[in-house]
Amino acid sequence: MSNTQGNQLNTTAEVGIVEESGNFPPFDSTTYPSQLLWLVISFGVFYWVMSKVVLPRIGGILEDRRDRIAGDMAEASRLKQETDEAIATYESALAEARKKAGSLALVARDKVKAESESARAVAEEQLAAKLSESEQSISRIKAESLSHVGEIATEITGELVKTLIGGRAPAKAEVAKAVEAALK
Repeated sequence: MSNTQGNQLNTTAEVGIVEESGNFPPFDSTTYPSQLLWLVISFGVFYWVMSKVVLPRIGGILEDRRDRIAGDMAEASRLKQETDEAIATYESALAEARKKAGSLALVARDKVKAESESARAVAEEQLAAKLSESEQSISRIKAESLSHVGEIATEITGELVKTLIGGRAPAKAEVAKAVEAALK
C-alpha cells in the first residue's frame, strides 16, 4: 500500500467516527456534565488566581499611583503656596522700594529747589548791589556831566555871541549868568 492510500483510509475512518455520532463534541448532550465540571473547575481556578494574585497586584499599583498623585498634588500645593508667599514678599518689597524712591525723589527735588532758591536769592542780591552801584555811578556821571554842561554852554554861548556880534566877546560873568538862567 502506498502512503497516499493509507492516508485516505485514515481520513475515511475519522469521517466515519464523526458520522457515527452525528454531533460536534462540544454540542453533544452526553458530554455536558463533564464540560460543566471542567467549566466550574476552570472558573474556580481563574477566580482564585485573579482574587489572590492579579487583583491585589493591580490594587497595589492603583494605590501606589493614588498615593504618588496625592503626594505630587501636596508638593505642588506647597510649592504654589511658597511661590505665592515669594510673590507677595517681592511685591511688598517693590512697593516699599517705590515708596522709598518717591520720598527720595521728593527730598532731592526739595533740596534742589531750596538750593536753586538760595542761588537765585544770592544772584538777585548781587544784581541789586550791582544795579545800585550802576545807578550811583550813572548819577555821579550825570551830575558830573551836568556840572560841565554849564561851563561848556557858557563857553559856546560866548563864542557864538562873539561870532554873531563880531569883534569882541562879552564878559564871561554875564554869559554865565545868562546860561544859568536859561538852564533853570
